[in-house]
Amino acid sequence: MSVNGITSAVNSYSTYTAEAKKAPTAKSEAADTTVKATEEAGVVYEPSEETAKEAVKTNKNKIADPDLVAKLQADADARVAQFKALVEQLISKQANTYGNANDIWAFLREGNFTVDPATKAQAEADIAEDGYWGVEQTSDRIIDFAKALAGDDPEQLNKMLDGFKKGFKQAEKTWGGELPEISKKTYDAVLKKFDDLINGTSQAEA
Repeated sequence: MSVNGITSAVNSYSTYTAEAKKAPTAKSEAADTTVKATEEAGVVYEPSEETAKEAVKTNKNKIADPDLVAKLQADADARVAQFKALVEQLISKQANTYGNANDIWAFLREGNFTVDPATKAQAEADIAEDGYWGVEQTSDRIIDFAKALAGDDPEQLNKMLDGFKKGFKQAEKTWGGELPEISKKTYDAVLKKFDDLINGTSQAEA
């Protein structure tokens, strides 16, 4: 073999090795690109599914707007107070109408007040079973007020029930003692309707 042949082979090998070192593989280029992109963007943390669920749970437990919650609570309290005042007015008016129909104001006011025939006749019609101030219509109005203020929320309806009881007691104080029988029957009717309303709402939600 000639010296020139060996020299040519060595030179060809050296050229191949140098070119191989210069040309990076596609795999290495992709790796370099990924590393570079990561370095530029920074490390991205991917939370696990359990961590994500815990974060959602924590956010739900936080009060986003305490001022709004306080405002809503104050509004709910004001509605109960409004309902209590309405109950007091209704029951007091019912009792007064009953008094006009039965001449008991004469007793309560030491004989200084009498009811004229026309007023007495109208009062008797108003407190009749189907009258405006009868048990059924009066209790219906009270329940309608409660539903208008509380909607179908059982918790709010229970607050309205408590407001009704307090309003009724206040009406007794305004009346000056034990209320007439018609008012007591109205009280029982309202309690029954509240019970049906609250339990019906709870069962419907279940």
